[in-house]
Amino acid sequence: MKKRIGIAGLYHETNTFSQQPTGLELFRSAYWLEERAIIEEYRGAHHELSGVIEVLENTEGFELVPVFYASATPSGIVTREAYEALIGRLFELLDRNGPYDGLILLPHGAGVTEDFPDMDGHWMQLVRERVGPDVPITGTLDPHANVSPLMVEATNGLFPYQTNPHIDQARVGRAAAHLMVEMLRDHRKFHHKLIQLPLAISIEQQYTSESPCQDLLAYLKELKSKYGLYELSLLLGFPYADVQELGSAFIAISEQPLQDQCERELLDYMFRNLDSFNGQKLTIQDWLPRLPSLEKPVLLLDMGDNVGGGSSAQSTHLLEALDAANVSKTFICIYDPVAVRFLQEVGETPANLKIGETGYEIMPERFRLVDGHFRELTPKHGGFVNYNMGDTAIVHTKNGQTVMLTSRRTVPFSLQQLLAYDLQPDAFDYIVAKGVNAPIAAYRDVCKHLVKVDTPGDTSADMTRFNFRRRRVPLFPFERPVRKDFGSA
Repeated sequence: MKKRIGIAGLYHETNTFSQQPTGLELFRSAYWLEERAIIEEYRGAHHELSGVIEVLENTEGFELVPVFYASATPSGIVTREAYEALIGRLFELLDRNGPYDGLILLPHGAGVTEDFPDMDGHWMQLVRERVGPDVPITGTLDPHANVSPLMVEATNGLFPYQTNPHIDQARVGRAAAHLMVEMLRDHRKFHHKLIQLPLAISIEQQYTSESPCQDLLAYLKELKSKYGLYELSLLLGFPYADVQELGSAFIAISEQPLQDQCERELLDYMFRNLDSFNGQKLTIQDWLPRLPSLEKPVLLLDMGDNVGGGSSAQSTHLLEALDAANVSKTFICIYDPVAVRFLQEVGETPANLKIGETGYEIMPERFRLVDGHFRELTPKHGGFVNYNMGDTAIVHTKNGQTVMLTSRRTVPFSLQQLLAYDLQPDAFDYIVAKGVNAPIAAYRDVCKHLVKVDTPGDTSADMTRFNFRRRRVPLFPFERPVRKDFGSA
């Protein structure tokens, strides 16, 4: 008889400093997939679900049982009503499709609700209680997870993506599925350990193709080989969640208990390199004198309005600064359903238009309306295929700027956001992407320079600007921890 493996996930990256609560409608309008719809959406794509599906559909003796997957664009705290509806439907479908020989769970790892700061630890523990202690559970994580002991205790092995931008999601899905196969078919048993660090790596420093993270990942590979570990993974952490688990961490999976010496070496490395995990935090005023000398087009990463980190997507801070400096030929995307609706109703180009959260006034020269749908078929951050920006207006201003106004907050993870509407990247001198590292996968082949700009907003690169009440102490960069206070030195 085939082993029945259920797959289920609740996925949200919660910015507790955002004033936009995450209600049920945000999940309903994003990804709410039940049973076979999960496979129809993700088979052959580049998501972690795609990797799980690939392995289990092609491994003899195993049956994939899709249960439930819900995800919403990063935003504020998940409301009580939304969370109750989500777990209610999860357990209704879990019960209906059981029993299971194993489960693969797909949390984000940085979810927060009104009642549960550790949302993912809470629902994963409920799943564990539901199926009992003997059913193996593996899973995946976004590396921006603030991982809790509850998440690790609920599972037998968790695999975070190890690239940022996240282009290895299918790989970690396959890894979670392979571990499940090895436990059930080959009867292998594993130890699973979380090592929390007294450090929160700055969002600016979380690009894994450059130092310091590139060097750290290479070091983890060395230690994995040296100590014969099944897996040793980095969690970058999510800086915009006021939770006790805030910070960076490692997860080790091994057939023997993790040696103390391995943990000591990990901590020694982190303390030796502590300062490298903070960033420069350069503003647009710091960058303006340097911009003319950079080969075009230049990607301006608007770190303070990082949509993938839960920001409003409505900041005009960079547009205003560029206009004031007479810097033109810029593309920027701003969430403003009110402005889109106005342009739909007016039917002709207005003399002026107020946009964004501050009502910044632009002077349109012409505009066109599009439906806001596009597809991304190559591996990019997030692993998404289908995008929907809602009704969208593309406005060309008299200042020479191109402003895309959308009716839905949209993450800048795909170059198709421009190409699908005949906007050629090389026609611009500057492209503003409201993100930090995630947009790099989409734009690095067309933008000659990537400029990280520390702008104001709910995702400011300097996490010390936010008022945390629940975080651990000490935690760098808020405080400087002392090595002797953490593990055996």
